[in-house]
Amino acid sequence: MLTAAYIGFGVSAREYHIPYVEKREDIKVKYVYRREEDIAQNAAYEPFYPEIIFTADLNQVLNDEEVDLVVVCSPDAFHVPYAKQILNAGKHALVEKPFAPTAKEAREVFSLAKEKGLICMPNQNRRFDADVLAVREALASGKLGALVKFESHYDYFKENGWYDTFGTLYNLAVHTIDQVISIFGMPDKTHFDVRSIHHPGKADDYYDLEFYYGNCKATVNTNMCVMIDYPRFTLHGTKGSLTLPPVVHNSGKKKQVGRHSINTAPAGEDRWGTLIYLNEDGERTEEKVPVGCAHYERIYDSLVDAIENGAPKCVKDEEVVKVLEILEEATAVARSHT
Repeated sequence: MLTAAYIGFGVSAREYHIPYVEKREDIKVKYVYRREEDIAQNAAYEPFYPEIIFTADLNQVLNDEEVDLVVVCSPDAFHVPYAKQILNAGKHALVEKPFAPTAKEAREVFSLAKEKGLICMPNQNRRFDADVLAVREALASGKLGALVKFESHYDYFKENGWYDTFGTLYNLAVHTIDQVISIFGMPDKTHFDVRSIHHPGKADDYYDLEFYYGNCKATVNTNMCVMIDYPRFTLHGTKGSLTLPPVVHNSGKKKQVGRHSINTAPAGEDRWGTLIYLNEDGERTEEKVPVGCAHYERIYDSLVDAIENGAPKCVKDEEVVKVLEILEEATAVARSHT
């Protein structure tokens, strides 16, 4: 059994990590470390986790020989420093997205992990979203034929944009780009249209990122000026097309103080996709594509397998580096609009 500790106790740790490990037989959560100045912000949640030791002393965590794994759920700027500190302490690390500000820093962290003989991986859990898994199943069925176009949309309507600074790419596109890379691999070529609609030269609130794979083009899109529902995914192939409904934004969900529990129920039929294709007899066929639930636990399945059995990580180092290279290049395009 692995003994884990968490750095940070915000939404990420409480909703996307601890609920996925608390009932596992191969991981035990021992600590949550949060800085003294951060305690008050989430103190109301601590009594709901009596089995966890809360500490403001990181050395208590890193010097504990029982701890095998430390998960970084801190603000982005601390990801790389914490990762290096954890690895230098001889612990495995799981790091929230974005893994690093730059591809160069990511390579440094991966090199350190290799030098120490440790596992370090980012929590790119959104490649296991329910709708992404449904897309994968539809592609595997072969009903679409050869894929020609893949569109990924994650849109909002916000009159002042999401941020008044750069950050949309690193906090949102980091997921949607990773989904494309995880499905299709490394692109043959790319083209990026990134704009600052609400804050010219100061933000990245619109992007249309193109990835080319032979005769197929995949696009990752986010626009803060979308007032009508736009499909989350649209796929077109030589034999058919698939659409899935728009995403339900977490930003609109009310937070309740308490111990977070995972919803494992499949999505309602209003969240299912529509697949229209030519069957083996050449007849137009329409069917609904069920959407299940997210499987973020697969990150931990892979992590445990990698640590205990030397298995390959589900999020490969080269995929992480490529996503960060894309984020850097796309952000530079946004900065060029003044």
